[in-house]
Amino acid sequence: MLQFSADCLSEIFEYLEEDKTLCSCILVNKLWCKISVRILWRRIRNYNTLITCLPNESKEVLSRNGIIISTSTSEHPMFNYASFCKYISIYDVNYNIKRFLYISAQYLLNDNIKVLTNEIFKLLINQIFSLRRLEVNSSSLEQNIVFISQPKARYCLNNLTELYCDSDTTNKFFYQLSQICHNIQILRISIKNFISDGLADLISTQKNLKCLYISQFYVYKKLKIDYNSLTKIPNTLTKLSIHEENYFIPLSFIGKLTNLQELMISISQINSFENFKELEYITFSKLQILEFKYQCPNSELLIKFLENNGRNLNEFYIGRSDDSLNSAIKTFCPNLRKLDTGLTNNDMETLKMFFDNIQCLESIRIYCEGHFNEKNLFEIVVKYSPKNFNELKLIYANNARSQLTPEELESFFVSWAIRISQKSLSLVIIGNEMRTLNLNSENKKIIEKYSKFGIVRKS
Repeated sequence: MLQFSADCLSEIFEYLEEDKTLCSCILVNKLWCKISVRILWRRIRNYNTLITCLPNESKEVLSRNGIIISTSTSEHPMFNYASFCKYISIYDVNYNIKRFLYISAQYLLNDNIKVLTNEIFKLLINQIFSLRRLEVNSSSLEQNIVFISQPKARYCLNNLTELYCDSDTTNKFFYQLSQICHNIQILRISIKNFISDGLADLISTQKNLKCLYISQFYVYKKLKIDYNSLTKIPNTLTKLSIHEENYFIPLSFIGKLTNLQELMISISQINSFENFKELEYITFSKLQILEFKYQCPNSELLIKFLENNGRNLNEFYIGRSDDSLNSAIKTFCPNLRKLDTGLTNNDMETLKMFFDNIQCLESIRIYCEGHFNEKNLFEIVVKYSPKNFNELKLIYANNARSQLTPEELESFFVSWAIRISQKSLSLVIIGNEMRTLNLNSENKKIIEKYSKFGIVRKS
């Protein structure tokens, strides 16, 4: 059997972190087991096993409080599993402790839950050398404070790089965290009833914040939310994602984030773009990816924004466009590699315009509507697409129905094969199979045939 070094195995297993096959690696031999367990236990895998890692003092505390640990749970563990944990969700810990007590037929008394939770948190804080990700929410208020108040929390959380939190988590929690964590790189904030003042303090103390995700799915009361904390975001940010439903998140704070490389805005309320006017004259010289889902600024504002910032864009996604915006895209965004402007099978002249003017284009998305034949679309792709073009995404609407014949599909693949670029085509088909070109079983066979030849890659 071919032998791999520990470093080599570790690198291989990293690619399997989210794959169930990593579990089977435990059974191969001691070396494979040792390496794979470290990766598997970055997230807490089993609370029975975790409880076996509790020190004797903690087990005595549990015993004094009437919390019974089974004989199997009392056995000495093979590994110090707690030390491998890198991702912790306070809510998940609390939920699984309740579940453990319920399954072991013990009373779900608040005191029991609190005692066991405290001992688990104490174990994790004492054993984890460097936690990477922490997830907290306002519904786990007491547990949040207990976790971060542990004596060794500073050492465990000093190098925290990811934080997921609710905006209305207590000031005390955010203040304590701001005293410890200054190197958070990824911050996910779920906007709830209000934004704690402590969150602004935490944001302002970060030295290397790279990615910020702000989401607002539901507001429980009609409250006026103060978004001043967003003005404290450091200009180290390279990625910003905003998702808003049925509420207003002002966008003016984006103007200070001139180092942004990715900007994604998913907004359902058109009035949320009132502040976008303040951004149209600001230059984001590093912006490469711009995406709007659902609503978007009006064409006039967006065209002015693209005039200042379109040249560096590599990817641009927008749900719908018009002639003036399409013209601006081909003029101001010559370096785009991926494009989605809501083009349909009825916009073939616009597609040709993009192909003629955006010579770096590699991927485009087309929305297919009604009863139609892809033949015309495929002919345009073969004849007009730039030499680096290699991905065609077809999104079939509910009213779509493909009428493409096997002969027409094969003709497209043959024509693609003799193109000068010699790049295989990734054909991405999304939608109900009964409405797509896959409806015809002969078409499926042709796709498989040319996939084997390396001419097409079906996704």
